Amino acid sequence: QVQLVESGGGLVQPGGSLRLSCAASGRPFTIYVMAWFRQAPGKEREFVAATWGSTAVTYYADSVKGRFTISRDSAKNMVYLQMNSLKPEDTAVYYCAAGGGGSDYLIRTPNSYNYWGQGTQVTVSS
Repeated sequence: QVQLVESGGGLVQPGGSLRLSCAASGRPFTIYVMAWFRQAPGKEREFVAATWGSTAVTYYADSVKGRFTISRDSAKNMVYLQMNSLKPEDTAVYYCAAGGGGSDYLIRTPNSYNYWGQGTQVTVSS
């Protein structure tokens, strides 16, 4: 079992920055793909970013590439999402997830993740 707790969401103006944190407990999280997804009202949950492996390979959605950075601190069992140049369309509930990967497609698919946090709200508005 893995427990995930997100923090760091809030209200920010367009162009601003936020850093989300995900604290993992339970089984060592280095064996999992760790990812961030988001879900806006009335929309499906969508992939944002992921990292896995001893070399911390990273994956990003095209919509956030160059603006968001995923990282992890294995010693602290933490995963982070640094979000810069935020846009109103980034507004959503952001979820941390842990699970298996195996392919680029599975890494980007919510159903391939076994564990989810409760989510943290990010609102980008002036």
